[in-house]
Amino acid sequence: MSRVRLIAVVGLLAGLALATLLILHRGVVAVWDAAAALGWGGFAAVLGVHGVLIVVMGLSWWVLGLGRADARPGRFVWGRLIRDGASEALPLSQVGGYVFGARAATLAGVSGAFAAASTAVDITAELAGQLLYTLLGLGLLAALRPGDPLLWPLFGGVLIMTALGAGFVVVQARGAGAIERLGARLARDWLHVGSGTSDALARAMRDIYRRHGALLLAVALHTATWIGSGLETWLTLRLMGENVTVGQALVIDSLLYGIRSVAFLVPNALGVQEGALVMLGGMFGLGPAHALALSLIKRARDLVIGVPALLVWQMLEGRRVWPGKTAAERAPAEVDAA
Repeated sequence: MSRVRLIAVVGLLAGLALATLLILHRGVVAVWDAAAALGWGGFAAVLGVHGVLIVVMGLSWWVLGLGRADARPGRFVWGRLIRDGASEALPLSQVGGYVFGARAATLAGVSGAFAAASTAVDITAELAGQLLYTLLGLGLLAALRPGDPLLWPLFGGVLIMTALGAGFVVVQARGAGAIERLGARLARDWLHVGSGTSDALARAMRDIYRRHGALLLAVALHTATWIGSGLETWLTLRLMGENVTVGQALVIDSLLYGIRSVAFLVPNALGVQEGALVMLGGMFGLGPAHALALSLIKRARDLVIGVPALLVWQMLEGRRVWPGKTAAERAPAEVDAA
């Protein structure tokens, strides 16, 4: 077992134990009652809002390929759905979700090299949007709770994320042997891209970074979806009967996902999300049971959306490799989600 996989397994088990202990400590019935207050109608509303956000995130990825014959919006929305489904509904780190999403887009008809390269750039654009969102959350926290002891440590974390993100951009834009070799291996093994993969990836990435307008639009769309995530959290809490303002919800949500991004190797952020919500919610009078219920609702939302999508994707994968299919029938173009 590789070191990264071992870390992921240990993180998964530790996170599951922590989440279970938190729920048991606060009372299973209390947490369940808080979640049940949302109701089926409220849960359907949350699913609807999140579905819209997934579509916009897919379009954020798609704009990186505007003008390409294989860049159709539906293909990237489908790839984004699979990316999120794999990251949130399967015991994988976020890296596994990125690979699955790129593969889904490739099987839908997107060039393998472009799917891999644009995934890396889209991750960067999403990180940039998240940094802006986190800064918004920190600004709101400073306004709502001046002098809060968490403010400066969180701000320091944002500075570290900014430095790492800037370094990631430089590596992608200029190219680096190790990164290109890793991308080429993933593209070859998962996206069925042939020889010359490293050069194709480097060219595709440089081409994307030359299109400054598309990059700025992708960052703007991702920033909008992050803010939409905060509004979804506000709606969820309001439907649960919690008197939380929009500003408070944006603080909770932005800092939650900032903490989650640091713990990206922990599959599904198990335990990390629950502990963070208890801490962040407590700053605005949200009881632990309701904070844990919010986490369970988020996880239920991801399962309800992600599991059916992954099952459909696996059926499409199965059709490609089913014995007796002709080469034409197994071609990636058959999975055109546009």
